[in-house]
Amino acid sequence: MSPDVLEVLLMVEVKADKEMDATGLFCPEPVMLLHNKVREMATGEVLQLTATDPSTQRDVPKFCTFLGHELLAQEAVDNQFLYLIRKGE
Repeated sequence: MSPDVLEVLLMVEVKADKEMDATGLFCPEPVMLLHNKVREMATGEVLQLTATDPSTQRDVPKFCTFLGHELLAQEAVDNQFLYLIRKGE
């Protein structure tokens, strides 16, 4: 885990329960995989998502809003986009 990822985790004082790596994937794959991963999680669990597709900056927040999940953190580091998402009910 890079120091930048640790900074994001420490910033919100949340430990991710699950991780998902969507680097190298392009729209719509990151959000499709995110949807499947979140389905497997229990309510309240936190997912750390790493992606390289810039469209995730738009799609992940919309995904969270639409499905009632909480976007805890969103950070762009170099050419990666990092997200912490808490599964809603």
